[in-house]
Amino acid sequence: MTARAFWTIGPGQGELRAETLPAPGPDQALVRTLASGVSRGTESLVFAGRVPASQYAAMRCPFQAGDFPFPVKYGYSAVGIVEAGPPALIGRRVFCLHPHQDRFLAPAAMLHTVPETVPTRRAVLAANMETALNIAWDAAALPGERVLVIGAGVVGLLAAHLLARIPGVTLTAIDTDPGKARIAAALGLAFATPGEAPAEAELIVHASGSPDGLALALARAGFEARIIEASWFGDRVVPLPLGEAFHSRRLRLISSQVGSIAAPMRGRRSHAERLSLALALLDDARLDALLDGPTPFADLPATMARLAASPGALCHLIAYDPSV
Repeated sequence: MTARAFWTIGPGQGELRAETLPAPGPDQALVRTLASGVSRGTESLVFAGRVPASQYAAMRCPFQAGDFPFPVKYGYSAVGIVEAGPPALIGRRVFCLHPHQDRFLAPAAMLHTVPETVPTRRAVLAANMETALNIAWDAAALPGERVLVIGAGVVGLLAAHLLARIPGVTLTAIDTDPGKARIAAALGLAFATPGEAPAEAELIVHASGSPDGLALALARAGFEARIIEASWFGDRVVPLPLGEAFHSRRLRLISSQVGSIAAPMRGRRSHAERLSLALALLDDARLDALLDGPTPFADLPATMARLAASPGALCHLIAYDPSV
């Protein structure tokens, strides 16, 4: 069987390549892709060739082919139908951390059944929700805390969506783009621009990918506040204003990265359990506000170039099936 997959072949250049799939082996499944999602942060850095050499190993995703910087087959948000493999999975919708490809083989153990209540298009947010869930675990928010989430992209808004559900939490999403107020409102979240950001926050999640956003987090943090750094800057050097009140306020700057289970849950949940929980947490129709598109898979090379040239707040949906 022949499949087509999206490859990044140079800075800002992509193409669809054909590859031959063997018959499924023992404990493997053949998946026909229905939809995939473009993570506009990480995938834009990969598409631009901005993955630092020191992070080549850490940045490899499951089922990646090729090597950084180019050519590389990269992506991790695919939803499809199992066409062959273990009988219990045939005909089931599954999520897989697989690059953009119209058919693929994967071990059955790496396929996660999509809940019946979660539509296919929303299920592509599972990888982003898994990242947000890990951020929430790293944050260890307490009832009644004053919380800021700086950066109202998909991951930031998903993290805000989870943290705002903790009893008594007062949460504000912050972004330089006033247009994101509409998306925040769809999720029931308060919104402010940086100049309006409340002070004396006790917990801040920084997910803007901008040094200015991190500086704002330091400026708005209260005494002994925790700042969860959820941005990934690629090969950029980020200056930090660690003078002024950083030490007297005893601020804590904590990195969060989805490759490892957050410390509070490490040893208690596996990666598979975390992703299954992320899929279950997508059972909320309000989260459709985080999607744009779809555009056809056949147009993905041009679509990726367009998305990289004008980064946005939403996860872009790639449709392989007209029903999506």
